[in-house]
Amino acid sequence: MQAAPWPVLNKIAAACRAALGRKLTGIYVHGSIAFGCFNWDKSDIDLIVVTEEEPGQAEKEGLLARLLGLEADCPPKGVEMSVVLRKYCRPFHYPTPFELHYSAAHREKYQMDPASYCREMHGTDRDLAAHFTVIRAVGVTLCGTDKAAVFGEVPGEQYLDSIRRDVLEAAGAIETAPVYAVLNLCRVLAYTRDGLVLSKEAGAGWGLKNLPGRFRPLVEQARACYAGSGGFAADAGCLHGFAAYMLARIAGGSA
Repeated sequence: MQAAPWPVLNKIAAACRAALGRKLTGIYVHGSIAFGCFNWDKSDIDLIVVTEEEPGQAEKEGLLARLLGLEADCPPKGVEMSVVLRKYCRPFHYPTPFELHYSAAHREKYQMDPASYCREMHGTDRDLAAHFTVIRAVGVTLCGTDKAAVFGEVPGEQYLDSIRRDVLEAAGAIETAPVYAVLNLCRVLAYTRDGLVLSKEAGAGWGLKNLPGRFRPLVEQARACYAGSGGFAADAGCLHGFAAYMLARIAGGSA
């Protein structure tokens, strides 16, 4: 666990203020920073930017240009950010509309044509139910209106639908992203069975206490790799067996 990267967070806040002006409601941090398990080499910076009104094209382009200008100050995995209108946060709308999204995975597409990217990158995202739930539980108000006044309750069934969808995608790619899949499966089952909203790291701890002993080496290895201690090596059969076991329990609500 490392300290939150406050210098770059403060620069990001300044960039958002400069780009969005009076439309900015606030900036809210979720993910590993909010859970207190940030790792510079393994984590990204997860943000929800809330606005009172829809940002215009020039404001969207200005925001992303400023964020890209801060990449040298950011961790290797960069920033993942969604811009959402305040009216969709309280009362909560699902699936949640967003005005703009950016992450390192979209860098190449953005750089090919920034104007088109900013014009076209909007829609709805079921993942926002999970992000909002984390913000309400442990999130950080980086600037602006306090989170308690901005984010309404996310119904449990909508949060569960959100994380189940995410974990199904992760399980489908368990050979290419095993650490993410193993830890995510643990934390989703922890919510399904015990109603716990956990980080990946805490999800591993829950798994070690609650899953059959035959899975302990796999979960321990994933947790160590996530923390930065060495690589990850497990055969495909073991990974798919774990995923099948976990998905069955997630569907049934038991461990």
